[in-house]
Amino acid sequence: MILSAKYELMRKNFRNFAETEFTTEIQEQLDREGGFNWDIWNKMAKYGFTGCKLPVEYGGQGGDSLAYVLMNEEFSRVCPVLAIYANTPNSLGGGPLLACGTKEQLEKYITPVAKGEKQIVFALTEPGAGSDAGSMTTRAVADGDYYVLNGRKCFISGAPIADYAVVYARTNPNLKGARGISMFIVDMKLPGVSCGKPEPKMGISGYPTSDIVFENVRVHKSDLLGPLDKGYAVAMKTLDGGRLGVAAQSLGLAQGCLDEAIQYSKDRKQFGKPISYNQGISFMLADMATEIEAARCLVYNTAMAKDAGDKNASMMCSMAKYYASEMANRVAGKAIQIHGGYGFIKDYKVERLYRDARVMTLYEGTSQVQQIVISRNLLK
Repeated sequence: MILSAKYELMRKNFRNFAETEFTTEIQEQLDREGGFNWDIWNKMAKYGFTGCKLPVEYGGQGGDSLAYVLMNEEFSRVCPVLAIYANTPNSLGGGPLLACGTKEQLEKYITPVAKGEKQIVFALTEPGAGSDAGSMTTRAVADGDYYVLNGRKCFISGAPIADYAVVYARTNPNLKGARGISMFIVDMKLPGVSCGKPEPKMGISGYPTSDIVFENVRVHKSDLLGPLDKGYAVAMKTLDGGRLGVAAQSLGLAQGCLDEAIQYSKDRKQFGKPISYNQGISFMLADMATEIEAARCLVYNTAMAKDAGDKNASMMCSMAKYYASEMANRVAGKAIQIHGGYGFIKDYKVERLYRDARVMTLYEGTSQVQQIVISRNLLK
């Protein structure tokens, strides 16, 4: 796909930032030690990346879905962790508020998030409610001007560093499944809110993930987000945008793997010549490049369809996420194979990218969930 000069300039800016600021040293330190790099976050806020897709009137840049995709792709090409830093406020964190927040809520919460002054996360998953989010047990009970929250969320990306969380809780126990669930904006400093120990993960170690526990947390009714008992539909709509973001992350990660594999195949010599001269290697590179370009076309087209209000945009987001995330794992595997034994060593970037790729088929809806969404749209 040929991008206009406007989007090519965006791509260049995203790439320059990632390559110059998110250095190999920072990447390796985060992978080794975990945590969060606040210096990088502050630089991202300075350049407006934390509000890339958020409205100008609330401190954002007002970018569209294609700009959002390009940002995720270019950042993930260098390191998926950087992409997640920028993705959260523009996607799952800010999405529910943009969908149905009041003007007062948008001014109070989105403005500082867009400016990078605050962090907001999306708290849907529970220990017994992953793909089946409608079976959640977290409760919110009305008590005067407040709702009292009790329950536990798990695998919440960014929870240990968050200022706010969009929390989904059951407000009407008489309604089963996806019905009777509401959304609340919860200040993470409220009494009764606590986070578990950050999870030791296979990859994406530079963005902490943990449980959030709610013990008689009193949330004012002004922080009820959207209509009572109808929060689940907003969660699903928000996940559409999040899945597009993961598709773009997968695309960038795969491109990074290909870049590394091409360079290594040119530098590594066996039997007196670079291994790129071997057909077995060159054909793997050809396969990788073809799959990446196919994913790129799908992801970009989905972004434009979403902005155009295409009736199939939701299904296309699932298609993009499904194909790109599975593709990224195939490409990462081939990059390791091309590196041979060196690909198994932590000194080489592809080892880390291979581990980071694995989560792409899991979070924001597994590949199997995407197949369900796609097939149901086809058969309805």
